[in-house]
Amino acid sequence: QVQLVESGGGLVQAGGSLRLSCLFSGRTFNSHSMGWFRQVPGKDREFVAVENWSDGRITYADSVKGRFTSSRAVTKETVYLQMNSLKPEDTAVYYCAARRGPGAGIGTDEYNYWGQGTQVTVSS
Repeated sequence: QVQLVESGGGLVQAGGSLRLSCLFSGRTFNSHSMGWFRQVPGKDREFVAVENWSDGRITYADSVKGRFTSSRAVTKETVYLQMNSLKPEDTAVYYCAARRGPGAGIGTDEYNYWGQGTQVTVSS
């Protein structure tokens, strides 16, 4: 069974940066595509980024393109989300997700495993 544990959330001023980490365990890391999503109360979980395991391509939501960077550290079995130039509208609980096999899904139903989430709050 795959387990995902996020860390790195917190409170930051607008324009600041945070780096989220997601530690993967329980299966072969490099056979899973890894995604990031976020959610605010009362709204659906929103796609942020995904790295396709099969070709390494990373897809970003338009709202974060150019500001956020997803990366994978294979030896640490960890995926990171570097978030720069943060805006108040980036405030949300951020989740990492794992999908068995290749693919760059942006829908929540395309992922098999989820972390517990980490809160990111950006003050204006």
